[in-house]
Amino acid sequence: MVFSKFLNRIKGHRSWRALSAVGIILLAGALIEAMSLLQYNYTHRLMEEELDYRTESELTLKSVRVKSMLKSNENMVRNYLWPIQRQIDQPDHIYGIQHRLVSTNDDVMSSFVAFVPGYYPDRERLFEPCAIRRGDSIAIVQLASESHDYTQREFYEQAVLNNKSSWSDPYLDADASGKVVTTYSMPFSDDSGKIVGVFGIDLSTQGIIDTLNTKHNYPSTFFLLLTEDGKLISQPDSSHTQQSDVTAVVEMINDSTYERKLSSTGRSKIITFTDKENGKGYAYYAFMRGDPHWQVVMVCYDNEVFGKLKKMRHNLLWMLLAGFSLLGFILYQFNKYVRRLHRSRVNQERTDSELRIAQNIQSEMLPNQDISRPDIEVSGKQITALEVGGDLYDYFIRDEKLYFCIGDVSGKGVPSSLVMAVVHSFFRSQAQRESNPANIMQVINEIAAEGNETNMFVTLFIGVLDLPTGRLRYCNAGHDAPLLIGDDVKSLPVKANLPIGLFEDFKYSQQLEQLNDGTTLFLYTDGLTEANNSERKLFGLPRVIEVAQACMRRGETMPAQVMDSMLEAVHQFENNASQSDDLTMLALHYRQPKEKEVLHESLTLKNDIHQVPELNRFVKTVGEQLNLETSLTSQLTLAVEEAVVNVMSYAYPLGTKGDITVDAKATEQWLKFIITDQGKAFDPTQGGNADTTLSAEDRPIGGLGILLVQQLMDSINYERINGKNVLTLKKNYQQNNDKNE
Repeated sequence: MVFSKFLNRIKGHRSWRALSAVGIILLAGALIEAMSLLQYNYTHRLMEEELDYRTESELTLKSVRVKSMLKSNENMVRNYLWPIQRQIDQPDHIYGIQHRLVSTNDDVMSSFVAFVPGYYPDRERLFEPCAIRRGDSIAIVQLASESHDYTQREFYEQAVLNNKSSWSDPYLDADASGKVVTTYSMPFSDDSGKIVGVFGIDLSTQGIIDTLNTKHNYPSTFFLLLTEDGKLISQPDSSHTQQSDVTAVVEMINDSTYERKLSSTGRSKIITFTDKENGKGYAYYAFMRGDPHWQVVMVCYDNEVFGKLKKMRHNLLWMLLAGFSLLGFILYQFNKYVRRLHRSRVNQERTDSELRIAQNIQSEMLPNQDISRPDIEVSGKQITALEVGGDLYDYFIRDEKLYFCIGDVSGKGVPSSLVMAVVHSFFRSQAQRESNPANIMQVINEIAAEGNETNMFVTLFIGVLDLPTGRLRYCNAGHDAPLLIGDDVKSLPVKANLPIGLFEDFKYSQQLEQLNDGTTLFLYTDGLTEANNSERKLFGLPRVIEVAQACMRRGETMPAQVMDSMLEAVHQFENNASQSDDLTMLALHYRQPKEKEVLHESLTLKNDIHQVPELNRFVKTVGEQLNLETSLTSQLTLAVEEAVVNVMSYAYPLGTKGDITVDAKATEQWLKFIITDQGKAFDPTQGGNADTTLSAEDRPIGGLGILLVQQLMDSINYERINGKNVLTLKKNYQQNNDKNE
């Protein structure tokens, strides 16, 4: 009752309005403060996400710069390896080459060539010529001794045993330069392919340190470089940060029990910690791709990253009474930011839609069905890591030859998919008129290398399989060697060659392999061998061979069976780990044709055009034995005559004598004329075409041209086998009889 009277008195007083206004202001202030706090938390989260993306960009940039620096030195070693191999018979000349290498590269502390023990009989068993930078001079020494046995060093063992180049973890080079260096070593071989030594350089880590800590987003930010197992490689100088900070961060990264999380990008990890001097801090770290697999670490502090945001909030509290206009401005800015986020989301949805369309277009470019014939089974499969991929494969049959390819474009995503589409298109167009895989590869490389400012390249394998004989002609451009699965599992011998797109004047060569009956050829991209599990281990070629051997033992060597077994093994190995690269497989199973012959006749002619009538009688006799229609026999006569006359005219030059054998072989469905000669290599399928408008009386013998032969026969196939030209004309005579009936 008393409280009610008090309220009634206040309501009657003029101060009630003022009190109400104060209440409204306080309420408005509370709302503004609540909104300010809400906006602060929201903006803080956005800035955290932005920090993740900016840090990811910084880590990627630093990794690329370090990798570029290392790659530059790798290329330098490869460039100097060639003159060393040329001077291998004159070991004293190697010192001069090494002196030039060290003198022209300030970051190189020393260069060494460690030969296999006893390589030079007239020198010490351990021979290691070196050029070592010592102050302003370069010393030339033979470093090997019983106390300095390089064969026991990791760089030598890894290079010789694995036959691959690699970077070592940094170490103090007490025997040579006396500085902290990382060693790049590369095995090299003599002309017979036998490893004769290891060539490499010792690179000072100072350049790496300078590269990492040249520029930062925040003054207190610093970068570290760690080995794969967490050992410190480089750190900024003491004027930039305290040693205790560096030590603490390294210990936290190596402490598996310390709490960490993935950044919003999902590509780097974050450790949040508290520093007595700088407060809350963040340590972002990610692994460099490839070799060396080092860790790049970026450390920044909360008071610098979010300092401006906190100061803004404090100023806003003091300006609350006079800052209602600021409230409108903040709301306006907030609304504009939301609209910007909305537009970004709409753009992202449109991009996703376009990527889905691109994915459909890319999948339609690949063969849409398997090939299944009595003599060949072909199947392919592709699984992309992103919406669109950079892998490709293709296959088709033309003139009794299977044309196929598989390739891998450097990188991933849309740029790689565009290059993939171009290479696929050129393969199709060239293979329609060319049967030499090296020539096809040459044309594709010249086109891909022209104007290639992005330095993208493609590893590519092209094969041409002659189905009647099983002869496989192929050309490799830096791609992984396919597997032959037959009585055993082995790699197809391939010349590595350069990938296409690098040098347009590089010359590719053709190789030859005979496929036995029942052999399966399995091709794949590095997405198979480089599949990672949760422990970052690679699936590897040995596991691929093990799966292939298991298929061979079970008798499951059909293409689909082999690829399904490979996929199952990879999925079990990855154990739900994300796919990091496109995975493409192509397999073909070859069977030697075994149709029952119902006729086999043979005729041997001299290289004399006057024997053409005897050839015509031979073809007519074959037609009569098979009860062919007269019109079909006439067509066969014209085709065989044209082919034989071409051989007489071109395989045997004027004045040269030789024999031409014509074998007629027939099954219940197919009739084949196999024309064999020992003349010079001559592919009539590449010849010109005659004037088909002339009458039969005006047409000279052999003047019909290869075009008419192709029109009269179902297929025409040329091969050069054991120094002989073998031309096979094939006709489905049973189908022709069925039409006439």
